Amino acid sequence: MKAVCVCFEVHLPLPLRWYWPREGYGAPALEKYFEMEKTYGSFIRLQEGVRTLNNALMSSMEAGGRYTFDISGVFLDQCKWEPAILESFRQLVDMGANVAASPYYHSVCPLFPDLAEFKEQVSMHMESLGGLFGVKPAAFINPELLLEQRTVRVCRDLGFRCFISEGSHNIVNGCDPVHVYENEVPTLLRHIDLSEDVEKRLSDRKWPGYPLIAEKFASWIAGMEGDVITLYIRYDSLHIHLQKSAEIVQFLKDLPQSLSRRGIEMLFPEEAAGMFRQEELPSLHSKKTARYGMHNLLGNHAQHLYMHELQSIGDELGKLKAHEDYDKLQTIYRYLQQSDIFLEMNAESQRLGYEKAVNNFSILSDMKRALTEAGK
Repeated sequence: MKAVCVCFEVHLPLPLRWYWPREGYGAPALEKYFEMEKTYGSFIRLQEGVRTLNNALMSSMEAGGRYTFDISGVFLDQCKWEPAILESFRQLVDMGANVAASPYYHSVCPLFPDLAEFKEQVSMHMESLGGLFGVKPAAFINPELLLEQRTVRVCRDLGFRCFISEGSHNIVNGCDPVHVYENEVPTLLRHIDLSEDVEKRLSDRKWPGYPLIAEKFASWIAGMEGDVITLYIRYDSLHIHLQKSAEIVQFLKDLPQSLSRRGIEMLFPEEAAGMFRQEELPSLHSKKTARYGMHNLLGNHAQHLYMHELQSIGDELGKLKAHEDYDKLQTIYRYLQQSDIFLEMNAESQRLGYEKAVNNFSILSDMKRALTEAGK
């Protein structure tokens, strides 16, 4: 193995409320449909861990570490509650950290038949990243690592140099995703097992691989064939590790030198895309995938119906561009597109997933009512 790309997803979803409009039907508002106070509390609890992790990465970068951040627009909006968090990410970028682009609202819009909404959200995210960090992203990542070939073509037209997606078994046909793959934008695929060794198992004392120290992890990578390993790790999962012990901090600090001792470079995704020969993988052009499979996003009737209703609301909203509340309504509509809402409707508990779906459709119904009244 020659190189590793380490990417972190920084995202805190804005969850839907349990919605029973006993107070009557009024105008749509974020606080009417979404758990604003709960999200604020989650953000405040997360912030101390984020500072600790960011400080660990600063030390890691001083030792040669190179990291890419996929920071959702939803999280960027939440940083207004505590600007010091955004400043800590700005410091990382000033030190040389990389950022990737994505649809602003961590949205399922890459699956919409009309990609106009997708293009708008990508442009919105890029503009925000440019304004906040002074960078123009070269790598692109869809929410839930979604692979949808139409969006790859849009990314090509927008000038992205690398596309990152899930290394699902139906895509890699049982092989490890260890190359840059030929596509309309050179594509890297997440190595699921190694990513989850860090994301899920690092602090699990019952795991046979425990303790996972950087030297051990680097030795595993060094023993693999291929060009590049792509790790894509949720930042909030590292925060969970941090609540159990400080092992994750030491792991991050030690990782660059542990890899370097074995001749393994840490690269940004776009650097890897330009360095290695692209391998052919026909399934990239013929199949869709997402983190843990498309069935997690669109695996049941409720999810498909929610997607249909979203598109119907988008059509109605498009007729109201001259309305005085259009911007507010559009923001609510885009938060209703969060991929996390779809994942909740595919809960392991079928009853919970059903109850979530019923609640979500109550909110969509109220939103459609309000749009109908606004159009009169």
